[in-house]
Amino acid sequence: MQNQLLDALTREGVLVNVSVRFWRAAKKLTAEDLGLKENQVNGRLISLGHKRLLPKEALATFALIEGRAHAAVEKHSFPFLGGIARFVPNNNLSRLIDTLQGLQEEFQSETACFLATYDSLQEQSLSEWREVAYGLQVPVEEFVDRIAGTFPPSTRIQNKFGFDIHQYQIAVPDSLHLNAVATGDQLAVIRIREQVAREAAAKLSSDAEVFVADCVATMRQETANLCREMLTSMQSGKTDGVHQKTLNRLLKFIDDFKSLNFAGDDELEHMLEHTRKTLLSRTAEEYRDNVSARTELQSGLRRLGDEARRLAHQEASEIVQRFGQVGVRKFALSA
Repeated sequence: MQNQLLDALTREGVLVNVSVRFWRAAKKLTAEDLGLKENQVNGRLISLGHKRLLPKEALATFALIEGRAHAAVEKHSFPFLGGIARFVPNNNLSRLIDTLQGLQEEFQSETACFLATYDSLQEQSLSEWREVAYGLQVPVEEFVDRIAGTFPPSTRIQNKFGFDIHQYQIAVPDSLHLNAVATGDQLAVIRIREQVAREAAAKLSSDAEVFVADCVATMRQETANLCREMLTSMQSGKTDGVHQKTLNRLLKFIDDFKSLNFAGDDELEHMLEHTRKTLLSRTAEEYRDNVSARTELQSGLRRLGDEARRLAHQEASEIVQRFGQVGVRKFALSA
């Protein structure tokens, strides 16, 4: 069962990790920056923090791209083993990679623009720091020289920018080949490696069961949370209780669920499809004009939320087991 589950996970999705890095243009403050001597700074009471070398807006676009990249990954995936990577179901992989590659191109374009204007940005920043120095009543040029010395040379700044997309398959450690180790150490190293591989395989298999069960519980709980938020929105809304954005939010959630339901939670999927057919065939305006229909909508959302919450607290072992078995059948059919 455990090996089947790992095989099924490997076939149903990949692990994705996105790394976005850029120069933050910040340096740790020193006592000297504040006109103090080192022995005047009590580490228990004073935290010096950081000083910005460039205005915040100079790097705002990089921060925005970073946030959009991580949000895209989170939207299309589940955290794997505490977040070491994100598990992306096959149904979402193409859309996610297209989005990330678009952001990667945007990042690279912004990097080229930043590097081309780096020297002028530095000069502009030092001018602003000079004005600050006058206000602090410190030796101006000495102060500005210290700030200037913290800027990396333009020849090295490029290495501080990068947008990397990594994709991995789930796998356990393999045994070493004999020619990978010096002859005298072969037997001892291979024994250790095989022991590590066995232990790692058992641990990964166990963690995989927990992971699939957690993914199922997460989507069920998110369904319950959405229903609660929609009911709250309708009770406090300014458009007679029902807004089209509220209904569209549930429609989008149902579509997103289908692409994330790699484990095969048929019970929740059927409930959501029933909700689509019975509650989302009317527009918000139709609900506002019909008290009976509006009552039916609220009752239906309460039922869906209660059922999803109940399912979220149930064990998902049956779904986990079925997921592993379906993976085996898919493999046999494609062989």
